[in-house]
Amino acid sequence: MKLLNQAVLIAFLVLVVPLVAGAQQYMIGYAGFAGFQVSMWAVKDLGLLKKYGLEGEVILVPGTTRQIQALVGESIHFAHVDASGFIQAVLRGADIVMVGASMNKFPFSFVTQKEIRRPADLIGKKVGIVGFGGANDLAVTLMLKEWNIPREKVTVMQAGGGASRLVALTTKALDATVLSHPELGEALRLGMNELGNPNELKGADYPMTAVGVRRSFLAQNRNVVKRFLMAYAEATYQFKTSKEKGTAIYKHWLKQDNPKVLDVTYEYFAPKFSFPIRVSQDGLKNTIEMLAKDNPKIDSNVSKYLDESILTELDKEGFFKKVAGN
Repeated sequence: MKLLNQAVLIAFLVLVVPLVAGAQQYMIGYAGFAGFQVSMWAVKDLGLLKKYGLEGEVILVPGTTRQIQALVGESIHFAHVDASGFIQAVLRGADIVMVGASMNKFPFSFVTQKEIRRPADLIGKKVGIVGFGGANDLAVTLMLKEWNIPREKVTVMQAGGGASRLVALTTKALDATVLSHPELGEALRLGMNELGNPNELKGADYPMTAVGVRRSFLAQNRNVVKRFLMAYAEATYQFKTSKEKGTAIYKHWLKQDNPKVLDVTYEYFAPKFSFPIRVSQDGLKNTIEMLAKDNPKIDSNVSKYLDESILTELDKEGFFKKVAGN
């Protein structure tokens, strides 16, 4: 019996104690290696999780769908994807909510084959996107609308990530797509044409990198979410205002040693980040309008998808002014 009791005690120590010790270890997802994911990388690299009293790991969960699944399945505590992914998940019954965003701009440009020099040349051509209902899709829709080209006059097709679409451009499997750095820089080096930039359009905001959590987690761990948003906000600000820190983070995560590439990548992304880290209301409106094309009965009540009460609290406390040194 004594041996049995010892065995039970050992099993308890092996199985339970690590769980207790790791109770404050939070899993923070990022969706890929595009430069707009940098706020999630910076919270770790700049030591801001520890600064705000959190222990966490930043882990790759590729793609919007997998991020949402991991969040709903409680494999991660914080997700980092675009507004469309969160809204569509909520409409399918997921009990999740956006709590902030570091980027409300499209992080890419509309790129075409070199012989396509004006918008009218796109008629009858193939335009590649990552997937329907996402940021790529909305950017293409807005650009075509700006150019007065009916969407049915082009073939919009799913063609994978940025690297895959760049290859498809070079082999002429695609006539056009939207790309960000470093793929954008490579496309221009190869002589492709940058036909337009969706961010130049009036009212073309889009919450590209929003932070989402489970509503139950927010209700039970509000202080944890608050401290994470403090780290995330300061990470965004430090990246946005310090080229030295920003390029160092890119060098680490993008495995890129070329100073020129790092410089161009930083200069392209840094101005697009938001501080304070609020979700653009115009961007949410654009997203809901896009999704309404396939779901006319979509709930347009923003509070169904967004809870910025913690950010409002931080604003009243003067946190953002403090971070900015004001």
